[in-house]
Amino acid sequence: MNLLSVDYEVFGRVQGVFFRKFTQAEAKKLGLVGWVRNTEAGTVEGQLQGPGSKVAEMQSWLRTTGSPQSKIITAEFKNEKIIKCLEHSTFKVVRS
Repeated sequence: MNLLSVDYEVFGRVQGVFFRKFTQAEAKKLGLVGWVRNTEAGTVEGQLQGPGSKVAEMQSWLRTTGSPQSKIITAEFKNEKIIKCLEHSTFKVVRS
């Protein structure tokens, strides 16, 4: 099983709509680790790590679903790489 790590940034109406909380819940449901935080630019960014298929599911969720009140314009993913072991123990919301 390949473990993947990928960085993400989500653009749109994603702050003040519980996006981070829903992202954390979805990632935990999929068994992923990493983090999420708001940026000063009004986006949400973070990192996902876990089995490749679950990372792909989460990428789709970040691109199309998000929190109920969010309006996602786009999600960008970069620095995707295979990792030997997970670098985080859980999925946390980082307070800015």
